[in-house]
Amino acid sequence: MAHVSVVIDGKTFRMACEDGQEEHLRTLAAKLDEAMQALKNGFGEIGDQRLAIMAGIMIADELAEANRQKRGLEAEISSLKENRSALVERYQVAEDTLARAITETARRVEGIADKLKSAGQRQPLHEEKPAAE
Repeated sequence: MAHVSVVIDGKTFRMACEDGQEEHLRTLAAKLDEAMQALKNGFGEIGDQRLAIMAGIMIADELAEANRQKRGLEAEISSLKENRSALVERYQVAEDTLARAITETARRVEGIADKLKSAGQRQPLHEEKPAAE
């Protein structure tokens, strides 16, 4: 367990945290100190306890807003995934339809080519003229 000293509202507090979390704890303490300083600047000296409660509520409000935005983004991601799945399915249907149309067209072209080939074997396409004497 690591120990970190942080300064909040001009007072130093020694706190414990998980090893490796020291910088994160310092960042959180700095955010709380910033919120308390902003409140002090706006309201003046209103007492440590009231100041701490107001700062906590302010930070909790930010967290609630961040969670609301997160839920909105998660819903949007879910919707995009559903739309993507529908588009992939439509693409596959279109691709299958196109493949069948190409196959059918190729079959018809081959049939026409076969008919022309067999007609050409029975009858020359052009008549040979006798050479001029």
